[in-house]
Amino acid sequence: MSKVIALIALLLLSGTVFAGTDGRDVTFISTSDSHYVSVGTRHPKRNANDRETVFAINAVTDLNWPEAIGGGPIDVPRGVMLLGDVIDDGDSMFEGINITEKQYEHFVADFGLDGTDGVLKFPAFETWGNHDGPPVGAERYGFSFQARFKERNAIRKQKGLIDNLSSTGLHYSWDWDDVHFVTLGIYPADVQNAKIRYNKVWHDPQGALTFLREDLAKNVGDSGRPVILMSHCGIDADWWHEEDKKAFYDLVASYNVAAYIYGHSGTGIRQWALTETQRKLLCINDGQTENGFFVIQLQNDRIRYGFYGKQWKTETGGDGQPKRTWEGQWVWRFTGTADMQPTK
Repeated sequence: MSKVIALIALLLLSGTVFAGTDGRDVTFISTSDSHYVSVGTRHPKRNANDRETVFAINAVTDLNWPEAIGGGPIDVPRGVMLLGDVIDDGDSMFEGINITEKQYEHFVADFGLDGTDGVLKFPAFETWGNHDGPPVGAERYGFSFQARFKERNAIRKQKGLIDNLSSTGLHYSWDWDDVHFVTLGIYPADVQNAKIRYNKVWHDPQGALTFLREDLAKNVGDSGRPVILMSHCGIDADWWHEEDKKAFYDLVASYNVAAYIYGHSGTGIRQWALTETQRKLLCINDGQTENGFFVIQLQNDRIRYGFYGKQWKTETGGDGQPKRTWEGQWVWRFTGTADMQPTK
């Protein structure tokens, strides 16, 4: 008996004891593409639309899950993911004003960092996308989103909000209950494939796949516990080459990936594998912040999800162009549930 007690104590100290399957209950929010703007923009209402969404996230515990996927009240979310394209102009000046810095200030005012320092009342976990600017040192106008992002990640690590931070300061992971979360920047590759002809500076994934490989081996191993993977771009990104998608799939296929969540290309749910005979990954394309957000829950061996979005009204304006208006209505879309692989 004393040996058993000693073993349990050792596991507790090492951080490798997690909530069991029956005790797993993790709720979180995911959104992306907030595209905060500033002066000289074609989207003057976007910041206000983003803030309305943040207000709705703060009030999410007043909602119930749709009856079609089990109903019941939504629990307090552990945090809010913002999966890239946080700002609209990652390295730009307008009439002598660094609009990149101004856009970043709008983001920080709304999302804060730890749930106490912004409009958002829950911890924020962002990453960067193709609108957020180049790697540190490659910016032209003296302000770097990625430099500030690295600073925020260091603070998250100090506060215990995340556990593992890459040597670049850009990729990170953490656990809620026994669920392992990994953010992978713009997309999960190490470098942009030479066969892709996009800007290789702004689209540089900066070692994301190597970080993922090492992180999963160290922090998940053969435990079988669920993994949530997140990046800005997903399987339909045209600068993520098919060879690199295969490297990503081959790496994660042996793990219990409950969902791969990404933004960039719209809103919806997909099942993805390289071939019809392989296990498909649940892919959640989480849409633009000004439109709404996904609520996701991992409970026992089930995942359920739904997009809570604004019900826009589209009309033709006097200039013949479509105009969107919103009268305060919200609706559930893209709802569903799925079984997760059983934990070993």
